[in-house]
Amino acid sequence: MSESEEHIPGEKEMNVGGHLTELRNRLIVTAIIFLLFFIVGFINVKSIYQFFVDDIDMQLTIISPAEIIWIYFSLAGLIAFAGTIPIIAYQLWAFVSPALTAKEKRVSLAYIPGSLFLFVLGLVFGYVVFIKLIFPFLLSLNDDMFNVMFTVERYFGFLIKITLPFAFLFELPIVTMFLTSLGILTPAFMIKNRKYAYFILIVVGVLITPPDFFLQIVVAIPLIIIYELSIQLCRIIYKKKQAQHEAFMDE
Repeated sequence: MSESEEHIPGEKEMNVGGHLTELRNRLIVTAIIFLLFFIVGFINVKSIYQFFVDDIDMQLTIISPAEIIWIYFSLAGLIAFAGTIPIIAYQLWAFVSPALTAKEKRVSLAYIPGSLFLFVLGLVFGYVVFIKLIFPFLLSLNDDMFNVMFTVERYFGFLIKITLPFAFLFELPIVTMFLTSLGILTPAFMIKNRKYAYFILIVVGVLITPPDFFLQIVVAIPLIIIYELSIQLCRIIYKKKQAQHEAFMDE
């Protein structure tokens, strides 16, 4: 084996080690930003809590001291996660950017503000669906049979379980555009697997809504629209990439 051939494995190991070090540093930065947002959320928990309970006509109950800690950590964690979304997106972009062209870097960097916007939009949509449809429906099942009392932990736990899936699903257009710009995803793949995607979205809608057909349809339709929008965005990005490739080959 020649000297140059022996040198290649070592060089690859060094490159892998460098990538792992870079990844570790980016994770540390992300964790620090998350912690800072968490502290801000923790300090302002009372205002955040008041914002949410203003939309319900009842007093929530605490039945153990642990619930006080739980609500502080849950609301602060929610704020921290939402605030860290663009940081996570940027760190991901910065990690893969060396493999991108200058134009791909500029285009993909523009996805970062969109990721935060769509995440917040998903939270808002999920919250509106919960407050306007799901919660009133559940209360209507009581029909004056029971004395209604909700604990803080149970109410906010249920609220978070409903709103967070919407926030993640609303990220689908940005994720689709990003993966298409990297050449990982194609519109043909999304169209071919449309029926499976619809099935998954409907299952998600069923899981996060009460057993009422109308509510499940109300939730599933926006999710399907988001998937169809993602296909169109994927098609636009894919056509642009094809046009750029053809122009480069013609030169």
